[in-house]
Amino acid sequence: MNKAQQASVELRAMDELAAQDSPMHRLSPLSKLFVTVLYIVVTVSFHKYDISGVFVMVLFPLVGYQVSMIPVHTCFHKLRVVMPLVCAVGLFNPFFDKQIVLYLGAVGVSGGVISMLTLMMKGIFCLMASFLLASTTSIEDICRALRQLHVPKVLTSLLLLTFRYISVLLDEAAIMTDAYRLRAPGQKGVHISAWGSFLGQLLLRSMDRATALYESMELRGYHGEFHYAQGRPSSRASWPFAIGCAALIVLARLYNLPALLGGLFA
Repeated sequence: MNKAQQASVELRAMDELAAQDSPMHRLSPLSKLFVTVLYIVVTVSFHKYDISGVFVMVLFPLVGYQVSMIPVHTCFHKLRVVMPLVCAVGLFNPFFDKQIVLYLGAVGVSGGVISMLTLMMKGIFCLMASFLLASTTSIEDICRALRQLHVPKVLTSLLLLTFRYISVLLDEAAIMTDAYRLRAPGQKGVHISAWGSFLGQLLLRSMDRATALYESMELRGYHGEFHYAQGRPSSRASWPFAIGCAALIVLARLYNLPALLGGLFA
C-alpha cells in the first residue's frame, strides 16, 4: 500500500470514528463546535510563561476522549505528522530568552525554556481538542453547525467538498503511482525527473474527475448550497454540557487553579 492509499484509508477511518455511538457523539454539533472554539481561544490566550495554567487545559480533551471512548493514542497516531511541526514552533526560544525565571533546586530554568514548553503544550492541546471534534462529529454535521452560525455557504461548501473529494485526488495519485511502479520496477518512489509530468497528469486527471463530479451534482439538483440532512438526534445534555464546559474553561483562565489547590492543601 502506497502513501496515497494510506492517506485515503485514514480519511475513511475518520468517518468511522465519527459514526460511533457515545455520549460525546450524541451531543449537538453546534454545542461541540462552540466549546472547541472557545477552548482553543482560551488556551492560546495564556501568557507565554504561564505553564501551570496551560497544563490544566489538558483536562478537557482527556476527559472528552474518555467520554467518547476513543483512545488518546489514536489522536497522536493520526496527527503524527503534524505534532512534530507544532512542537518545533518554539524550539529557538531558549536561544533568544536566556533570563532565568525560576529554579528547580539548584538548576536555573530560563524564560525561553518555559515559553517553549508553553507553546508546545498550547499547540498539542489545541490539536487534541480539534481532533476530538472531528472524530466525534461528521463533516456534514460540522458544516451544518457552521451554517447555523451564518457562515457563508461558499465556505461551508468548500470545506465539505474539500474533505469529501480529497480522497478522489488520493485515489488518482495511488493509481498513477502504481502505474509508474509497473513501468519502473525496483525503483523507490517517483524519480525527480518525472515529478513535473507526474504532477501535470495528476492535475489534468483531477480536473476531469472534478468536472464529472460537478456535472453529476448539478443533475441531482445542486445549485450552490447543500441541504444538509438531519443527523442523529442530539442529546438533551448538549447545551448544559456546553455551558458547563464553557464556565470551567473560563474559570481555568481567570484563576490559577494549581496555585489555588496548592494553597488549600498547604
